[in-house]
Order: sequence, then C-alpha cells, then structure tokens
Amino acid sequence: MNTQEQQNKIVLVGFMGTGKSTVSRLLSGMLEWPRIDGDEEIERREGKSVSAIFADSGEAHFRLIETQTLEALLEANGPAVIATGGGAVLSAYNCDLMLQKSFVVALKASPEHIVARVKADTSRPLLQGDVRERVETLLEQRKELYDFAHLVLDTTSRTAEEVASAIVEKLRDSSR
Repeated sequence: MNTQEQQNKIVLVGFMGTGKSTVSRLLSGMLEWPRIDGDEEIERREGKSVSAIFADSGEAHFRLIETQTLEALLEANGPAVIATGGGAVLSAYNCDLMLQKSFVVALKASPEHIVARVKADTSRPLLQGDVRERVETLLEQRKELYDFAHLVLDTTSRTAEEVASAIVEKLRDSSR
C-alpha cells in the first residue's frame, strides 16, 4: 500500500479512556471526513451492545466480530476517521491490517487519568470490579501493544483539540 492510500483512513487505537472517541469527533470535523466508532459499528451490525455480546458469546467471539468489522471499515471506499475499541490491538493481524491500510495513531494516558475518565462508565465489560485495579492490570498486560502505530501521542496533559491538531499536522507532513 502506498502512502497516498494510507492517507484516506486514520485509525485511532489506545486503551479505554485515552480519548479516542473525543479526538475522532474533532478529527472528523477538521478533515471533513466521516467518523466511525468501531464498537458502535459492531453494535449496529450485531443488533446488540458490546456488553451483551461479551455476556452472551464471550470475549473470543467479540474479538472475531471486531476483526471482521475492522476489515470491512478499512476496505470501504472513501476517507474515514475510525476509533477502535481498546482491545483491537490484541490481534497481531488487526495491527498489521491497520498499518497497511491506514495512518495509525495510538493515544496513551496515565493510569490516574484513565481511571478518572472511565470510573463511572458501567458499560465497559472489562472493568467489572475494582476499576483502578482492572485498569492497572490491563494496562500492564497491554503496555507495548500500542507501540506499533505510526504516531504515538500521550493525551494526559493535552486537550483533545491539541491532540487532534497534532494528528492533522503529522498527517499533512507525511503526505508531502
């Protein structure tokens, strides 16, 4: 895949609570590209919530659906800003696919920042129980999984607008 083809899809990856949804909305507006949330697309296709898919069919089944949805989104014609679910990077296949078919941006944040953002969200199936403990455990398990991205940005001390602007600037620099 050449750089020009990569430039019509931006994929945001990162742990839950790092700002993927907010930044994707801003990028969509700045670039005038459609925004697609991977989890929302899965829910639309499956006719049920991510939590219900986890409860009814388990995480392995959800991850299969996630890969199929990602493939379809990356193969679709036209530009798009795609915000993935936090676990999309658990599959090496997904990571390779994203690298080949898009400009991948990984968003990171401190554990404290993530806990503050997600502690009240009861819709996250992987955060059942002690939220701080679950976040720290999952972050430790996934700490290097986001490093494959073309661009890695820490959102802890940046506004969503600053993050989106940095992505647009990098995208424009890389297309010159």
